[in-house]
Amino acid sequence: MSFRADFLWGGATAANQLEGAWDVDGKGASVPDMCTNGTKDRPKEITSVIEKGRLYPSHEAIDFYHHYAEDIKLFAEMGFKVFRFSVAWTRIFPTGMEESPNEKGLEFYDRVVDECLKYGIEPLITLSHYEMPYALVQKYNGWYGRECIKLFEKYCHVLFERFKGKVKYFLTFNEINSGTMPMGNVLSLGTVKGYNGPITKLKDDPKVRFQALHHQLVASARVIKYAHENYPEYKLGNMICFLTNYPATCNPDDMLKYQSEMRMKNWFCSDIQVRGFYPEYASRFFRENNISIKMEDGDEEILKEGTVDFYTFSYYMSLCASASNGGEKTAGNLIGGAKNPYLEESEWGWQIDAKGLRFTLNEIYDRYHIPLMIVENGLGARDTLESDGTINDDYRIDYLRKHIIQMKEAVEDGVDLMGYTPWGCIDLVSASTGEMAKRYGFIYVDKYDDGTGNLKRLKKKSFEWYKKVIETNGEEL
Repeated sequence: MSFRADFLWGGATAANQLEGAWDVDGKGASVPDMCTNGTKDRPKEITSVIEKGRLYPSHEAIDFYHHYAEDIKLFAEMGFKVFRFSVAWTRIFPTGMEESPNEKGLEFYDRVVDECLKYGIEPLITLSHYEMPYALVQKYNGWYGRECIKLFEKYCHVLFERFKGKVKYFLTFNEINSGTMPMGNVLSLGTVKGYNGPITKLKDDPKVRFQALHHQLVASARVIKYAHENYPEYKLGNMICFLTNYPATCNPDDMLKYQSEMRMKNWFCSDIQVRGFYPEYASRFFRENNISIKMEDGDEEILKEGTVDFYTFSYYMSLCASASNGGEKTAGNLIGGAKNPYLEESEWGWQIDAKGLRFTLNEIYDRYHIPLMIVENGLGARDTLESDGTINDDYRIDYLRKHIIQMKEAVEDGVDLMGYTPWGCIDLVSASTGEMAKRYGFIYVDKYDDGTGNLKRLKKKSFEWYKKVIETNGEEL
């Protein structure tokens, strides 16, 4: 069995990691704009004011703001059917609290959407991708303030009306389940009011975090219900950071640990977004962690009414769950875990597990029976620009090839897979570390960790390879 004829091949990005122009044309500051650069060994820092002499990578990023036409033309040359990008909330409402939207911000995204459509590329818009307006952090401690729900709704309503007849697919919150983990405070929830320092040292309060996450879940459901009622042609999806777990051994304690990890990290948010209610297993977790979710009248009803049309997720690596604290540990997206002796790992310590993607696709589809889309996947690596201008990233081709083979196996298993957008289809700033050195793209950008670079775009070896993959609908790998 092959991929469906209308399979959506493409690539994925996020506004704060590639646009730059952080204060241009009326844009306000978001949380990433207040983050300095880091490395895989030194965490990036958040500062409550912009400090002179420090490098804030999102301020210029790869300057997609001024290069979008050139970049989308390259995506079209690869044959993209879809381009997943996000809108920066602070380009539309600079503080999140304005009465009316910033027209210049809307005009920029008009141009991006129109450029995609010019080449027959379907825009897939993430409404909120790790870019909370910093003014809402200062006023409400981010999503901990219930006031953010209405502000987010206003923002989404503007975009829904603006893109009518042009955009069909929207995702509400990127990797919303990051809110179940401490790193979600910085990346997603914006619960960092008054904090200055390394993002890994922020004091975590699960009570605050899960209340903020509840507000995001309600906001997601409200905008989905609104879209379904007012724009029936729109399809709304969720987006989960899938952290596939295996039990470290067949010890029953490891099995229970694995089940617990899968539930609260991977299933919790999508159980609410797909099924429409808080899962029963969460009650014990909340009780044992002294978490009490404050719900208002109508919250449970709106969660039922605002469920998603399709399910999307990121998949980079897998981890093992071990009930004992012994054994070797490994890194990963958002969190680490016990090391799997059967897997290799990237330079950043993320375990490479293509077969885990097939396992994951089957697990998700068995649970929900709605169309699935992999909207992030890829290998972060150091690429070498050779003297002749070539970048021979065979390691990336190998990684992607193995994952696409397993996607095909999952389709054979019966999974309804609608598309695939590898992460960072053009090099961009790493969300976790703020580096440029950790590159994912098919397109190399001349930009470096000290802020230098001429921003020239160069095709990597993987560019022509992926072009052939799309051309043959995944038959030639």
